[in-house]
Formats: sequence, C-alpha cells, structure tokens
Amino acid sequence: MTSPPARRHSPAVYRRRRLAVVVVLLLIVGGAVALAAWQPWRAWGGEDPAGAGPTAAPRDTPRATPTGTASAGVPTPISPAPASPKPSSPSPDPSPSSIAVCSPGEVTVTAQTDKGSYGGGEKPELTIAVVNESDAPCVMNVGTATQSFIIESGSDTWWRSTDCQSDSSDQVVQLDPGKEVATVTPLVWDRTRSSVDTCSKDRQKALPGYYTLTVSIGGVDSEAAQFRLR
Repeated sequence: MTSPPARRHSPAVYRRRRLAVVVVLLLIVGGAVALAAWQPWRAWGGEDPAGAGPTAAPRDTPRATPTGTASAGVPTPISPAPASPKPSSPSPDPSPSSIAVCSPGEVTVTAQTDKGSYGGGEKPELTIAVVNESDAPCVMNVGTATQSFIIESGSDTWWRSTDCQSDSSDQVVQLDPGKEVATVTPLVWDRTRSSVDTCSKDRQKALPGYYTLTVSIGGVDSEAAQFRLR
C-alpha cells in the first residue's frame, strides 16, 4: 500500500509564515531596547536629564568630587591648601626658656635684717635680696630649695635654716638688669641655737651680743650682715 503524496502549501502560506517570524524578531529586539533604557534604581551621583533625581552610577567606579560647587544643598568638601614649607633655620623663641641662666659673677646677693638692733623680746626678720648686675636678663632658681640662712657669733655657728627645714621647692624667675628681687615673706629667727638633732626639742637661747647673718641662694653667697641682740 503506497502513502498518499505530501500536501504542498500555496506560496501565500509561506509568505505569511515568514512575515510572522519577522514580527516576532522585531518584538524581541524592541523589548530588549526598552529594558536597557529603563533603570529601576537610583544612585548617589548627579541629576538625570528630566530632573527626577540622581542618576545611576556604578558603585565600584570612583567619581571625581568638584571643588567649588555643591549638590542637593550639601556642601562639597574642599581640599586644604598645601602647607607652607618650614623655614630652614627658625627664629629663636623669645620665651623665658631661651634666656640664659644667671652666672655667679652676674648676680649680687645681699643678706638683710629688718633692724640693726633688737630688744629682749624682738625676733629678727631675715631677707635675701638679689640683683642682676649684667646688661641682659637672666633666669635663676630662687626657690627655698636653693636658699640658706646662717647666723654666727664670731666663729660659732648658732643657727642654720636648713637644719630643721621640712620641705623645699624650686622657683625659677627672670632677673632684669639692675632690678632687685627680694624674698616676699621674711624668715623669722626665734633666737635659739639649731641643730639637726634638736628640731623638736627645747633649744639654747641666744645671749645678748653681736651676730652676723650670711645667706646663699642659687649657689651665690652674700657678704655677712651684722646685727645686735640686747
């Protein structure tokens, strides 16, 4: 038994099929173009042409920041100006730390008492005075850590301020040329003999007679100043 011959379509049918294929291809291409033009996200870059908001920008792509404008009301950071080069030899700082320390030959130290003669119940008040004899200012440690008062009668040392001194401190001051600096609060001598062993004990009273006061400060000694106890 033989098969019936295949049915052949007319040329018009083939033309319609080819046209349908072309239409489908056009629809596919058009859809792809539409998807490429539509972006469903917005990034943090500039503004889109329609003014609807910021346009998309790849997150892994660095964007240059303008230096004189602002976007969306947010100030744009401006890079700081380059620092000026440091001078090769800076000028000296006119602070006290740059002033020279007083040398012993530039300073005169004087021992002073408030009186030349004291009655039976009076206690001598002792002071140190310092003068810078040079033509330029200098600095000196005049604190209690560098002070010493010594009272003698002839060759007998009666009293030293350092024998029973409980604490001390440093005080660096500037001495201007020709100006005298003196201790603000005088040191009072109680008219007794001192020693490191009798600081908390009753001590021998000084007898009437002539005594001398010698002081030292900052490593500079004074001449002896005489006074009398009656």
